[in-house]
Amino acid sequence: MKRTLLAFASAALIVPSIASPADEPGLRDLKGNHAVVEPLAGPDGGVRITFQPAEWPNARVDAPDGRPWDWRATGVLTLHVKNPGREPVEFGVRVDDDPRADGIKHCRTAPGRLGPGESGTFAIALDKKGPMALGMRALPGTKGDRNLAANGDESFDLGHVVAAQVFMHAPKSPTALEIRSAELTASRPVAGIVDPFGQYTGDDWPGKVHSEADLKAKHAADLAAIAAHPAPADRDKYGGWKSGPREEATGFFRALKRDGKWWLVDPDGALFISLGADCVTTQDHSTIVTDREKLFTWLPKEGDPLAAFYGFVSNVHSGPVMRGKTFSFYRANLSRLYGPDLDARWADATLDRLASWGFNTIGNWSDPRVARMGRTPYVATLGIWGDFAAIASGDDYWGKMRDPFDPKFAEAVRRSVAEGVAKTKGDPWCLGYFVDNELSWGGGGDRGRIGLALGTLAMPAAESPAKRELVVRLKKQYGDAARLAAAWKADLKDWQALEAAWKPEGEPSSWPEAFHDDLRGFVKEIARAYFRTIRDELKEADPGHMYLGCRFAWKTDEAVEAAGEFCDVVSFNIYERQVDPEKWAILAKVDRPAIIGEFHFGALDRGMFHTGLVPTSSQEERAAAYEAYVRSVLEHPSFVGCHWFQYADEPIAGRSYDGENYNIGLVNVADLAYPELTEAARRVHAAAYEIRSRAK
Repeated sequence: MKRTLLAFASAALIVPSIASPADEPGLRDLKGNHAVVEPLAGPDGGVRITFQPAEWPNARVDAPDGRPWDWRATGVLTLHVKNPGREPVEFGVRVDDDPRADGIKHCRTAPGRLGPGESGTFAIALDKKGPMALGMRALPGTKGDRNLAANGDESFDLGHVVAAQVFMHAPKSPTALEIRSAELTASRPVAGIVDPFGQYTGDDWPGKVHSEADLKAKHAADLAAIAAHPAPADRDKYGGWKSGPREEATGFFRALKRDGKWWLVDPDGALFISLGADCVTTQDHSTIVTDREKLFTWLPKEGDPLAAFYGFVSNVHSGPVMRGKTFSFYRANLSRLYGPDLDARWADATLDRLASWGFNTIGNWSDPRVARMGRTPYVATLGIWGDFAAIASGDDYWGKMRDPFDPKFAEAVRRSVAEGVAKTKGDPWCLGYFVDNELSWGGGGDRGRIGLALGTLAMPAAESPAKRELVVRLKKQYGDAARLAAAWKADLKDWQALEAAWKPEGEPSSWPEAFHDDLRGFVKEIARAYFRTIRDELKEADPGHMYLGCRFAWKTDEAVEAAGEFCDVVSFNIYERQVDPEKWAILAKVDRPAIIGEFHFGALDRGMFHTGLVPTSSQEERAAAYEAYVRSVLEHPSFVGCHWFQYADEPIAGRSYDGENYNIGLVNVADLAYPELTEAARRVHAAAYEIRSRAK
């Protein structure tokens, strides 16, 4: 079933099942918000939208007279779009089921990208039987479509659609996009979309494997190319700059500032920039098969040697199956290639590959056995776990923030550190420790910046060590509750009123500056207590290795400043096109080196369903994006490295933990390299030290 959505010949934008013909808005009824909507000439119709420099310029159409559209008989929105400009454009599509939609709740959003002059067909799954209901972040489109992952509220009501829009985020100059047509179609079947090698059955592409013999032949050619391209010549055994300036050799990695730029120094005294790959492992590539057997054209039967790669998962973050049987097509393919000794043979081949491509670090989430082979420097990973109290920030995707004022937190740190350093202490190949990952430091805007402090206020002091600490600090600062109430312009009759669960009234813009100042100050104290506790325990247990921070994804200036006070290196996961110096001016204030723990780009031209967090239009553009990103890191005086997330693609049917099925690998599910990406890595890595030395 197909229904015209933006049908230009008939001038119908939406054909709602509950509206009369007079209610059907035309494409030219799109209203621009910081955007100019103009009709395209010619019989095919369409519109050109020119987005103006603003935070969220958009072109939007609303259901007439508040009467929602009913799209329940459909499930996929397909847009035919062209970029008429000379620069790549990134855009988004959003559909709302409630006037209160805010970009996260009551809506579905999907990102798209087009290269200069490029046209594309974008398919966006909207219904409840869409991606995550099936355990995937994105579904396959029809041949030629770029299937976009629709994020947002999983309770989205297709029977109550109130608005649709196309938007951009903060274009720096007027940017045009042409919408040529759009359709609503029924959800596409997903039965039999995964072949015996873990590949998509619905398309073909260069490098696709068609048989076991084909797999082995393609893999042999891959490894032959590696043998022909050894690691860059001007490198010492750690991957440091052999012919560059020398510093004191301490036997461990460390950081220093030289001529206004931060560097790492390897154990032998060579300057070092960390160029790494995350998830260098054969594990964590499984997909759930329980209640999803129809997705696969083949699964091994009991007694089949490849049945050894079944597993079980009981800790699922998101998806329709909270526990169940899994299968790893990646490990099955490695078994086809390497036989029963696959782990050892894969490790040797993989370290050869990484060296050939110019990588000198094994990044986070990697197999410790591979990392500790004494061939490539690596980062160690620690997590702090326990029954200590937590604080809600309002942006708690992976869970609430640790409460560092809880004595149980210090106990958990001591225990976790002691266990974590046991096999790493004294190892010169280890750069240092990442501790925790993407913690809930808060979000953007005035509310997000003080989110941790607001979460603290919302707890009763009897249940929250952080709340008790905040009350103590406020008592010391103000002395009298009446003075606090006056400064905050709040109805706080006594300290008992504050010790109870308390929330400010109104919106952040109405709260007095003293309130914001006090809460920002407490957010910093939370961060200082967190980083100081870990620093002290880590340096006591293993003084030779660096403390590499917590890998910020969500951050506030206060938290970053606190990290700079206690960490040897401050770490971030930065999913952007490049490192923008304007966005990272705070690093000059912190005056600590910084490292990027994760970044990636993906495309949909090799059988994958989702681009990952930063889309590109092709493998060629993906490779160019990698090179540009690494160059931007090398040219920034504060950054001392960046680590690609991740070594291998995620399963197309979704990784078992949370359904991610991103094209983000250096290699695919068949362990075959993406030649465009790996050649770009080899090229920019070979020039890395020269680029860094010339940077201002």
